[in-house]
Amino acid sequence: MENIVSLKNLVVEFEDGERILKNISLDIKDKEFVTFLGPSGCGKTTTLRIIGGFLEPTSGDVYFDGKRINGVPPHKRNVNTVFQRYALFPHLNVYENIAFGLRIKKLSDKEIVRRVGEMLELVNLRGFEKRSVNRLSGGQQQRVAIARALVNHPKVLLLDEPLGALDLKLRKEMQTELRKIQQALELTFVYVTHDQEEALTMSDTVVVMNNGIIQQIGSPINIYNEPVNAFVADFIGESNIINGCMPEDCVVEFTGKRFKCVDKGFNPNETVDVVIRPEDVKVVPADKAKLTGIVESVVFKGVHYEIIVDGVDHKWIIHSTKAEPVGAMIGMDFDPFDIHIMKKTEE
Repeated sequence: MENIVSLKNLVVEFEDGERILKNISLDIKDKEFVTFLGPSGCGKTTTLRIIGGFLEPTSGDVYFDGKRINGVPPHKRNVNTVFQRYALFPHLNVYENIAFGLRIKKLSDKEIVRRVGEMLELVNLRGFEKRSVNRLSGGQQQRVAIARALVNHPKVLLLDEPLGALDLKLRKEMQTELRKIQQALELTFVYVTHDQEEALTMSDTVVVMNNGIIQQIGSPINIYNEPVNAFVADFIGESNIINGCMPEDCVVEFTGKRFKCVDKGFNPNETVDVVIRPEDVKVVPADKAKLTGIVESVVFKGVHYEIIVDGVDHKWIIHSTKAEPVGAMIGMDFDPFDIHIMKKTEE
């Protein structure tokens, strides 16, 4: 697939000198579902606004289909945006909200009827044409906003946390619907969220951001299983992150003990971050364990128990299908390939 959007060395700086984006570069491929993921203030919405033309970078370039589009206003870009607040026109019904952009373009009534009909079918709102948008549920309003954005046939759809106002069940349903729409239309979707599960569920590619810097780009599986640093590991799911050092290749030392691992290429005795996912920690008898600790709390999470264990110099998080009694001494075990070693995160 060819790149449809390319960002080159983008910097966004406020008048007081604060940098929101710090020299980021990124290629987005045609027909790809890309998600910008990160905490509030990391720069993900700023990046989206630059692609949409709502904000100009302090320096750097934006390319669309190989052409530089710096300075091109939003309405002249082949891009549409769905915001968290859907910005529907309250005085117009569902049909007229969707048709609004087409009327601005002065398309024929026949073409408007055809396109609006296609969109209503796509977002499962057939029969709602005359309904006031004020009488729609949050999920239905979101579908109208998506239909209104897609009816103009953009090549790229930008979505700025559009599911944030929905309840959990509806949010999960809309995640599936959005993915289906993107695949059916074969469009490029660029999505912004701080919800890790949302990003992993919907995306072809996840772009993890923090403090105006891209931390990692990869598939959801790659991002989860092979985080490049402690920030990514901690932000994408829960992790046990322990200070350690690498005395030699495939050997790591932490909590006063040495363990076999599969990582190599570090300097002798280099300090590192050791990451072990909670689901990879196995509970075993204390006398047969690599490490031991006292169970501090147990919380049922639906599909597993989350067990907090007070160990040597570290409080461990364990996800297990079996509960352990609070106050009990338990053993913890893990395999070499469950130990992820990474360079120390720069502050």
